[in-house]
Amino acid sequence: LWEAFPFSRGSSAGVRFSYVSPDGEEGYPGTLKASVTYTLSDDDSLEIRYEATTDKATPINLTNHTYWNLKGAGNGTIGDHLLTLHADGYLPVSNELIPTGELLSVDGTAFDFRSEKRIGADLDAVGGYDHCFVISAASDSAPSAGNGKPLRPIADVHDPASGRGFRLGGTQPGVQFYTGNSLTGILGRGWKEFGPHTAFCLETEAFPDAVNHPTFPSAILEPGQKYDEVAKLDFYRN
Repeated sequence: LWEAFPFSRGSSAGVRFSYVSPDGEEGYPGTLKASVTYTLSDDDSLEIRYEATTDKATPINLTNHTYWNLKGAGNGTIGDHLLTLHADGYLPVSNELIPTGELLSVDGTAFDFRSEKRIGADLDAVGGYDHCFVISAASDSAPSAGNGKPLRPIADVHDPASGRGFRLGGTQPGVQFYTGNSLTGILGRGWKEFGPHTAFCLETEAFPDAVNHPTFPSAILEPGQKYDEVAKLDFYRN
């Protein structure tokens, strides 16, 4: 259980969750002191900030696994949602959905969302997306995330029917795009049933399985370092 601390400041409000994971919990080395802060602002933005310290070297990769359907919960599939991903590459996976260690270009593939594309356009060809996309390098004009890192543009997604959409920015090198491939008979909000492709996730992250692939950016937090990553969603309606 995480401790929760609500707060309000100016035109924003939120809650900060904190947790101390003792050395050895779930097999992870080190006492990890972690916090996740959700801040909702009057400009229709939601910022998620992940912070942690450790007293032993340990892998860490915190993210947010919210499922989205911009039509409304339980209102059909997400195939008609329009998605742009600012990603030039992606990580191919094994049959167990673990990255193989390769980093491939999206150019000319079903993984190319650099220009706006229906999520469902190539869904059947790939059997559903559950892959880490490699975010393009930040431009000099990228805003600061407030932690000394640029807030790089990651995604823009909207539903033409409802007009709802959001833009996602973040400081992590990757984003996991998941199209709810394994949703089967899940009861959600309003007791509506969720099946395959009725929701999607966009999870800012370090590269999965980085500890086993030396060519990937390190996901190890060392004593004396601070883990400090930000994801920001800006909501809009056309």
